[in-house]
Amino acid sequence: MPSELTRRLVTRKRPAQDGPAQKQPARDEVAPGRPLVFAGDPHRNFSPILRACAALPPGTLVLLGDCDLPAPLAEVMAPVLRAGWDVRWILGNHDTETEAAYDHLTSAEGDLGLKVATIGGLRVAGLPGVFRPRVWVPRPGEGPPSFQTRAAFQAALRPGEAWRGGLPLWHRDTIFPEDFRRLGAERFDILVSHEAPSSHPHGHAVIDDLAAHCGARLIIHGHHHQSYDAVLPNGVRVKGLAIAETWIAEGIPDGVPDER
Repeated sequence: MPSELTRRLVTRKRPAQDGPAQKQPARDEVAPGRPLVFAGDPHRNFSPILRACAALPPGTLVLLGDCDLPAPLAEVMAPVLRAGWDVRWILGNHDTETEAAYDHLTSAEGDLGLKVATIGGLRVAGLPGVFRPRVWVPRPGEGPPSFQTRAAFQAALRPGEAWRGGLPLWHRDTIFPEDFRRLGAERFDILVSHEAPSSHPHGHAVIDDLAAHCGARLIIHGHHHQSYDAVLPNGVRVKGLAIAETWIAEGIPDGVPDER
């Protein structure tokens, strides 16, 4: 059952300016039958990912964060892009450690963060970033969130903390409660996150609850660099991916991915 905290987060009425979760344009509608590949944190080691894609017909590749790009994503992924692959991504904590890493990733198309994309008949949602103590650590004994929204956090910044007129670089990947309300208004089959759900010792049950609330059957995450399979108490499957590990699923309309 969803925790009381998560129930409040996903059902609390949003301010009018928030609006529903943004939809990707028509490019999201990818024909069923094309490979759907998820890749664990590359940490600059893209070779295994490129090799895995080269061995398959073109499809969709989803990067789970921590790319730590040494060059723009379009350059690093040029071979698969030329072959016709569609590359999606979410932010990880290492993607905001330097301006270069942030710009190399966020200047690219394919941002899945806080969006829902239809890929091969599956609805795939992205929860980017990590929980940070200054904003919110959703664990017992940690207390309520200090800030609900980015706007509230930005209004409380100390002089000199703002970066490029907005949040500090270090907090561009921070998860806020408003992110759960935003995704909680959607329905999807797969939740892609950088942080882990409670299946991992350092995971968070609020992610379990978000997935179940939105009808997801599968959570795929990186961050902890561990390859494993699990099933949560609420029945949602979990796939954790190691560094640069690839995992292939074929999207079918009922939302259940077939493993290879």
